[in-house]
Amino acid sequence: MYNDKVLKEFSNPQNVGVIENADGVGVVGNASCGDIMKITIKVENDVITDAKFQTFGCTAAIATSSCATQMVIGMTLDEALKLTNAQVVEYLEGLPPQKVHCSVLAEEAIKKAIEDYKSKQN
Repeated sequence: MYNDKVLKEFSNPQNVGVIENADGVGVVGNASCGDIMKITIKVENDVITDAKFQTFGCTAAIATSSCATQMVIGMTLDEALKLTNAQVVEYLEGLPPQKVHCSVLAEEAIKKAIEDYKSKQN
């Protein structure tokens, strides 16, 4: 069902945990499948310098959380806001069609964390 890249990300996820005193926090969930993602970010000079995740969910949910956090570290906030679920799926070299919603959750969690950060700046 899952390719080797997805299984590798699931078995050895990167950036697991929570950033203490995070600059932004994004929490999303999907009631139909039960997946819940929390992504925390650290921002310096409009660049995401760290990102961590806590995910309750399936193999795809954990893999997409892991790769999404890896992808946004080093991006500006504007670049990270443009991250799409399709890019996450491409990074993972594909997901089964019934698991693509997990990549959508990862995209949404990143965006919510950035929105949270920006709301604290005003």
